[in-house]
Amino acid sequence: MIDVLVALSMLIGALFMLLAAIGLLRMPDLPMRMHATTKAGALGSGLIMIAVALHFSSSEVTARVIAIIGFIMLTAPVAAHVIGRAGYFVGVPLWHKILQDDLKGKYDATTHTLRSPDIDSQDIEQPPRDH
Repeated sequence: MIDVLVALSMLIGALFMLLAAIGLLRMPDLPMRMHATTKAGALGSGLIMIAVALHFSSSEVTARVIAIIGFIMLTAPVAAHVIGRAGYFVGVPLWHKILQDDLKGKYDATTHTLRSPDIDSQDIEQPPRDH
């Protein structure tokens, strides 16, 4: 029974990794490519690691698998965000069918900072000051 679970987990994990590779090739721009590879790649590698834990059935391997899955789930989205942000700021073109670019005109290339949206100061309720 364990062998069936190992094989199934490996197969589904490999299919998710294949889906990530196809997404990398087929998506039209960098943010969509990063999204496809991060989500499917992290899930696929997590399923493969679960198969490893089931196959070896030892507490040492299982502890390492849990640590690896946790590391992947914590770092993959952050890395994708940083790569996507860097690509946007160096001018990698977005897909021509994108309807709205929320960051357009808010990035200062000289200081490498993003400007916050303009907020009317009268609309913000100021908290009372204790003197």
